[in-house]
Amino acid sequence: MGYMNINLCVIGITCLITVSMQGEYQRKLYKDLLENYNPLERPVANDSQPLMVSLSLSLMQIMDVDEKNQVLTTNIWLQMYWSDYYLQWNVSEYPGVKNVRFPAERIWKPDILLYNSADEKFDATFHTNILVSSSGHCDYLPPGIFKSSCYIDVRWFPFDIQKCKLKFGSWTYDGGSLDLEMRSPDLSEYISNGEWDLVGVDGSRHETFYECCKEPYPDVTFVITMRRRTLYYGLNLLIPCVIISALALLVFLLPADSGEKISLGITVLLSLTVFMLLVAEIMPATSDSVPLIAQYFASTMIIVGLSVIVTVLVLQFHHHDPNGGKMPKWTRIILLNWCAWFLRMRRPGEDKVRSACKHEVHRCSLTSVELNTSSAQQTTNGNMHYSGYRGMGGAHCTPTTDSGVICGRMTCSSTEEDNIMHTGHSSDADPDLAKILEEVQYIANRFRAQDEDEAVCSEWKFAASVVDRLCVMAFSILIILLTIGILMSAPNFIEAVSKDFA
Repeated sequence: MGYMNINLCVIGITCLITVSMQGEYQRKLYKDLLENYNPLERPVANDSQPLMVSLSLSLMQIMDVDEKNQVLTTNIWLQMYWSDYYLQWNVSEYPGVKNVRFPAERIWKPDILLYNSADEKFDATFHTNILVSSSGHCDYLPPGIFKSSCYIDVRWFPFDIQKCKLKFGSWTYDGGSLDLEMRSPDLSEYISNGEWDLVGVDGSRHETFYECCKEPYPDVTFVITMRRRTLYYGLNLLIPCVIISALALLVFLLPADSGEKISLGITVLLSLTVFMLLVAEIMPATSDSVPLIAQYFASTMIIVGLSVIVTVLVLQFHHHDPNGGKMPKWTRIILLNWCAWFLRMRRPGEDKVRSACKHEVHRCSLTSVELNTSSAQQTTNGNMHYSGYRGMGGAHCTPTTDSGVICGRMTCSSTEEDNIMHTGHSSDADPDLAKILEEVQYIANRFRAQDEDEAVCSEWKFAASVVDRLCVMAFSILIILLTIGILMSAPNFIEAVSKDFA
């Protein structure tokens, strides 16, 4: 047991000695490397040669796309690699020390910045330590939340694909002092976004000549391509808009006597205006392009506005004053004949009227009677007392049509009535009976005038019904064509719907 304890103590002391020696070498290495090191000096063996810096990035997450301010917010780890000529050592002289780490302020590092940064501090990276190997190879991976300006093309919103550029380059070194090499971006740790699908990240190297300098300035530009996921906007904007547009058709199906046709149309119009304001709050205030959904809402609002105008015309037809005149001939031909035939519409009770017209029975009004002089009796005062009426078999009636749609009403001609009244007056009839005949004729004329007014109102009401039915068909076709034509005009409509609504 004692021998085992001694061995353990020896092993422990040996480990301590080894660690102590390694810490001593590392301390000595830091001292030797930084003894004559100048972080302002470009670390190259030949000052006439450019320093090659390899640049790449690891996209972690697309955090936000602000369409209104046109700013893209991403979580990115930059990856910069270069060789420092003054940070090399022989591993044999410093046993166990294969790499060291320096703060970013202690050694030279490239001043690579995001050119199109929209951050308040401009440089949004967190300056981490730089890992340096024995060969002088430096690895610098600063993470950061980058806010970059990006032109958001909202023309096909919400079925749009956006491409945002991230332009990285040296701020002060030109191509003769610092050259950039692009490496493929890393997407292995990418976290998916709920609103955007990442299509891909491409990079390319460019050289730009600025007005200030003759030398080219290289840069590496990464293009992030992303497609908007449309499920949220489809459920909260598109589907309600389509339903509200369909409700506009109910304006024409609602009876005119209900008094709610205009109210319903205005309510639908206000609902579309609310959705239009929601879209306006999201979209940038730009006149370069009109969003697809804004085009759809504006077109739908125009259709609903037209439906309100047509509804006013329908109500004017329905409540037309009979004293305002009869229906014009061209209106009767177009609406009551052509449109009614096309829509397979018939006036209420038209079938009964037609069946009655097939079995016409000529009947006369109460004034079309003749006094039965043969059945008259002589009174004591010399007047004639009529005890009955002659049969109406001798009365001849002529049909008069109230409109071109229904069968005419059978009445007696005014000439026959005048003959009857003349006969009554020419005879030695009772004056009271003559007055009764005049009153009966007056009542008959009033009923006849009411019938004519009702016929005129019936024509206008039927015309209003024809216009309503015609507008239901026309606006239904227009809304369907508008929905299909505008929404399916987006380049990736089918792809977006198949992925998000599947």
